[in-house]
Amino acid sequence: MDIDVTLDTHQSVYRERLLEHLLIGDLLKYSWLHAGATLEVSQPSIDRSGHDVVLEANGVTRHVQLKSSSRAATTPAQKVHLRLASKPSGCVVWTRFDRSTMELGPFLFFGAEPGLPLPPLDAFNMAKHTKGDKNGVKKDRPNLRIVRKSQFCEIADIPALYKVLFGTDVVDFASATLRQQAS
Repeated sequence: MDIDVTLDTHQSVYRERLLEHLLIGDLLKYSWLHAGATLEVSQPSIDRSGHDVVLEANGVTRHVQLKSSSRAATTPAQKVHLRLASKPSGCVVWTRFDRSTMELGPFLFFGAEPGLPLPPLDAFNMAKHTKGDKNGVKKDRPNLRIVRKSQFCEIADIPALYKVLFGTDVVDFASATLRQQAS
């Protein structure tokens, strides 16, 4: 099946929301099947603090900035909001995906262990606007820092991402319930 490449640019907001829903759905499904349905999801109504979603499980609250790019993309870095560092367990989850199937993974993670703040962003370069002003000058974006892909850790799949986010070994609750019912 050929994918219309114009969708990437003309429907970028749609794709971004689709990927966000797929990721949250996969994390919720994993929580349901393997972690006792402990995941709570909240979304801010205003995007001003650098996070797109708040995830909470096992006593860990994660303010998460979401990024995405296709597996074929050569995106070298992402812009990370400074305010994310002031949030409990702030982190960035960069979802890689297959353009033809929308299958998610692998993931890239920038953050610290659950309960610890985002690594300091002071050493990272300040981002600039992508478009120039009337004189062609691309002005600084003082609230954003450029974090190179090499600073992210690769996470293979949803179970590994869940563990990185919430720091817990989980049990397969669905299988445990079926075993109990069979006994």
